[in-house]
Amino acid sequence: MVNLVAAQKPLLHGFMKMAGIRPHTVEIEPGTVMSIWVPSEVIQIPKKSKTTTEAAGTVTNKPTKPVVVLVHGFAAEGIVTWQFQVGSLTKKYSVYVPDLLFFGGSITDSLDRSPRFQAECLAKGLRKLGIEKCTLVGFSYGGMVAFKMAELYPDLVEALVISGSVLAMTDSISHATLSSLGFSSSAELLLPTTVEGCRALLKVAAHKKLWFPDRLHKDFLEVMFNNRKERGELLEGLVVNNKDTTIPNFSQRIHLLWGGNDQIFKLELAQKMKE
Repeated sequence: MVNLVAAQKPLLHGFMKMAGIRPHTVEIEPGTVMSIWVPSEVIQIPKKSKTTTEAAGTVTNKPTKPVVVLVHGFAAEGIVTWQFQVGSLTKKYSVYVPDLLFFGGSITDSLDRSPRFQAECLAKGLRKLGIEKCTLVGFSYGGMVAFKMAELYPDLVEALVISGSVLAMTDSISHATLSSLGFSSSAELLLPTTVEGCRALLKVAAHKKLWFPDRLHKDFLEVMFNNRKERGELLEGLVVNNKDTTIPNFSQRIHLLWGGNDQIFKLELAQKMKE
C-alpha cells in the first residue's frame, strides 16, 4: 500500500523548486553531512546522468538578497515545517532551509547531541555556502539552536526571529511543561510510536482541532520519525541543569513571535524571556 505522506514528497519538492529553492548537500566535516535547501540562483546543476542525484550541484554564486535561514522544530524536517512560508519569503530574501542533524538527509557519526553542536555544524555549512550575514528564524527546537548559533557567531547572525522556543531547555522548564501536558518524558510527546501518540502530539501542537484519518497518522509516523535512537539522544542532550544556564549578552536584534495559546511554551515564558 502506498504511503500517502511519502507520495506527497515529490509534489512538495516540486513546489519548493517553483518557489526558487533547491536541495543541496554540504559536507561539514568527515562523517558529518547536512542537507540544505538553497536559492536556485546560487547553484549550478550538472547535466543529468545515471549518477546525478537531486542534491548534486555546485554552489557557484553568493546570494544576491538578504539571507534568511529557516530552522525547523523537532516534529518534522525543514521544508515540511516551512512549506507555507518559503514562497512568500523568496520574493525579497535569499532563503535557506536546512535539515538539522538526524532530520531529512542530515547525518553525523559524532556522538555530540547538544544544540551547540547543531549550531556549530549549521554555521560551518552556511559559511561553506558563501554566507557572510544572515537572519535566523527558529521554531521550537530550531529556536534553541538559533539562540546558540547567535551566541557563538555574532559576526554571522545579525538578527533572530524566534517562535515557540526558549533560550535553553532547563530541567525546571522541562518538568513543568511535561507535567502540565500530562506526558512523562519529552520522547513520549515528540517521538510518538503509535497513532494515538501522533494524534496527541497534533492536539498539543495545533490550536484548532484538526482531524486526520488513522491511515495518515500511520504514514506520517513511518516517514517523519526515522533515526529514533539518535533523536531520543538529541532530546536527552537538550535538557540542562538550571545552575548551568546563563543568559548571553546578545548583540543581535531579536523578535519573539508567539502564539497566544501555545501549550508547550506558554506566553508567560516569552514575556519572562523578553524581560
